[in-house]
Amino acid sequence: MTEKPIPPRPGRGAAKARLAEMLRVDHAGELAAVHIYRGQQAVLGAAPGKEHIVGQLAEMEGQEAVHLARFDSLLSSHQVRPTLMAPLWRLAGFALGAGTALLGEKAAHACTVAVESVIEKHYAAQIAEISSSDPDLAAELSQFRDEELSHKDHAMAEGATSTPGYPLLAAVIKAGCLTAIKISEKL
Repeated sequence: MTEKPIPPRPGRGAAKARLAEMLRVDHAGELAAVHIYRGQQAVLGAAPGKEHIVGQLAEMEGQEAVHLARFDSLLSSHQVRPTLMAPLWRLAGFALGAGTALLGEKAAHACTVAVESVIEKHYAAQIAEISSSDPDLAAELSQFRDEELSHKDHAMAEGATSTPGYPLLAAVIKAGCLTAIKISEKL
């Protein structure tokens, strides 16, 4: 299931409403990503000999935190409220991170691959949608997408797809991400 650019809506205020949806869902996604990495670090950080992966997770969380801060700023400057689901997305992100980390390092990486696969397509659709109307925001989203892709590439290199049950785990995580995107756009 790939996301396609949403065609422009007719009517007064439609472009502003669509931008609000985009910013709200992107903010929610970065918020969840920060908490996924925190959940993974909470589990793996308590295990001996996991300093290497915990350091990697902390670095990726740091990049997600920069993205989140930028979306905080964009929400404020465009007077867009964050999703009403933010408390649930924090909890769900942490639980997803902790749960996959409990399954092992490769499962934690599998989570990253699944999430970033959805986000890559999501950002690409948004970039295509706004590239002519807001090239500055499109450029920022392109940078964020590239950083998300580096997370995915790293997780692939760490053996994410060799996780037992990877296809099922990835499908469930991707479905959850797609559902969260649709809900966050509206709520």
